[in-house]
Amino acid sequence: MELFGLGVFFLVGSYLLFNVGYLLISAVAAHFGGKDDEPPTKQPRQVRKIAVLIPAYKEDTVILDSVQANLQQNYPTASYDLFVIADSFKPQTLERLAELPIKVIVVSFEQSTVQKSITQALLQLPRNVYDIVLISDADNHMAPDYLQRINLAFDSGWRAVQGHRVAKNTNTSVAVFDAMNEEVNNNLFRRGQRALGLSASLIGSGMAFEPETMKRLMTQIQSVGGYDKELEMLLLGEGIRIAYLNDALIYDEKVQNLEVFERQRTRWIAAQVHFVKLYSGVGVRHLLRGNTHAFNAFLKSLLIPRVLFLALLSFGFLVGLVVGYRPVWEFFGVLLGTLLFSLLISIPGYLWQKISMKDVLTFPLLVFRMIRSLLKIKAAGKKFLHTPHGETTVAKEN
Repeated sequence: MELFGLGVFFLVGSYLLFNVGYLLISAVAAHFGGKDDEPPTKQPRQVRKIAVLIPAYKEDTVILDSVQANLQQNYPTASYDLFVIADSFKPQTLERLAELPIKVIVVSFEQSTVQKSITQALLQLPRNVYDIVLISDADNHMAPDYLQRINLAFDSGWRAVQGHRVAKNTNTSVAVFDAMNEEVNNNLFRRGQRALGLSASLIGSGMAFEPETMKRLMTQIQSVGGYDKELEMLLLGEGIRIAYLNDALIYDEKVQNLEVFERQRTRWIAAQVHFVKLYSGVGVRHLLRGNTHAFNAFLKSLLIPRVLFLALLSFGFLVGLVVGYRPVWEFFGVLLGTLLFSLLISIPGYLWQKISMKDVLTFPLLVFRMIRSLLKIKAAGKKFLHTPHGETTVAKEN
């Protein structure tokens, strides 16, 4: 029985060490490079025609503002089109969209998902017209030079590109932590991965692909949520690596309250569990074939969500202290310290300046909501949980 207990402790300890080690290596590597940007002053060999697809489900509140912001590109007007994929919009919103120099694709599904909306739009795109398809969320605002930078990346031979998604708002404590989480992801799973010679991770928006490749792969996706993870694996399975453009900024609305935070994290964790079940065998086969990029995409799916990981290591450390068992609290203490170091060096300075004591006191509530979201992942795997945008909240006090 004692031998069995030691075996379990060894397996659990090895898994925790894998998590901490993976994050530490990625965090440190990011400080030595890891971006694929071309100088914006470089003249492109070709000005490609770009279709910007904006899947939007009941996004009447933010869509008009986003469309008007995204029309302010310094890219030639004749070389890009915005497509709003309108699912369950109000008639008056559709009327106002019709007045703008964009294209609207109205869709309707028994069970709406982002993947269905994008796939439907891809099937309606005219063939041999667009050279690049770019995905943007309904709340996203592209920086004026965004399409220019995407075009330069395709000039360099990239066939799949992920831009740098940053926070559009930090007006509440939840939004500040969500903004930090976004930048930690960028540092670990995009910049850090590229610095190690691996493919960058997709994030669901601000990403661009070859139209025919995108169309073919989207029809193969089985997820209700988290389609970007499946898309990433399918791309890497075909040998198509993903670039990361650190200087191509696209602004994303961050979650502003705890209820929406919990709903969003429930969807993300459910998508992660689904991906692990679906691609565990595929990931091992890619390793045996020498496709380290695809295998790495599977490895990332095994990582514990960081808020939960912080809570788990803190709990283990405290238990070790309470029972007075030195090997336990030392083990968990070292892992906790290493994890905190990895996260701290991944957060840019401008976000540290926004932290207040009120924000710090909000963090335990985020941990509680994350733990509670674990109880809802079964339902989330069957039904898409929409994250609303344009919420009205009280401005953050500094």
